[in-house]
Amino acid sequence: MQTYTLMASAKINLYLEIIGDRPDGYHELVMILQSIDLGDRLELRPNGTQTFRLNCSHPQVPTDNTNLAYRAAQLMKQEFSQAFANYGGVDITLDKHIPVAAGLAGGSTDAAAVLVGLDLMWELGLTLPELQELGGKLGSDVPFCIAGGTAIATGRGEKLDPIEDIDHLWVVLGKYQSLEVSTPWAYQTYRQKFGDAYISDRPAVESRTFKVHSGPLVKAISHKDNTKIGQLLHNDLEKVVLPEYPQVNHLREVMQQAGGLGTMMSGSGPTVFTLCESQEAAETIKNQARLAIEDADLKFWVTKLSSNGIKVL
Repeated sequence: MQTYTLMASAKINLYLEIIGDRPDGYHELVMILQSIDLGDRLELRPNGTQTFRLNCSHPQVPTDNTNLAYRAAQLMKQEFSQAFANYGGVDITLDKHIPVAAGLAGGSTDAAAVLVGLDLMWELGLTLPELQELGGKLGSDVPFCIAGGTAIATGRGEKLDPIEDIDHLWVVLGKYQSLEVSTPWAYQTYRQKFGDAYISDRPAVESRTFKVHSGPLVKAISHKDNTKIGQLLHNDLEKVVLPEYPQVNHLREVMQQAGGLGTMMSGSGPTVFTLCESQEAAETIKNQARLAIEDADLKFWVTKLSSNGIKVL
């Protein structure tokens, strides 16, 4: 059985709109998701045992069944027990570069990489839709992370429609390393504050979803209108996270004032990003923001938007 090394891309949200509640307790969402080149490196190596072992370079990342990558391996064992019996266990080495608890789908993309890697190692020959269906059992972001690129995500985020890639832009990301925002808290607080405006009937939900498919941001992406893309960034969760986390709000203001095409918080935060037309512009914004906020806990990354999800090296 061959050893595989994979790169797992992080993702940002270019658009996040909360439409209403779902019967399963999740929120009905419309999002535009975008892969970025910042990613984790995973090596999957046969270990000659009947167990999975996970090692990670980051001390804060758990290596037991609370880790989504480990759970992805267990899911594959459960779904393909005969293949597991034939091929045996795997050592998963995770070299972590995506910041943890950042709203960048770090755990989800690692899980996606394990699904893709075990499919190759066990010679299962799964199709992309089959891998994404498995991913949906682990989390809402996993199906997107498998394919990557640029996509409209609906439902709770698992229904995907790929659109024109915008991998020509750069992005600078900023995050306070010790700061975490609870995603369940963010959504629950949004429900408490804005739930009376939720759309409840199915036809109205579908109508709103369709409007985003043909809306201004999707048109701007298809025309590669960089200025418009930056102007049309949108995230409903900023309404609850920014007032509660003044550090994130201040970082957003500083990065916005430094220039670029547009600035926004990604997902439930606390990472803030600015889109840029060049690496030079991104580096300039990073340097200006670093001068404006002197805090050793604040870290920045400069990377490019990507058309890839999981890449086999």
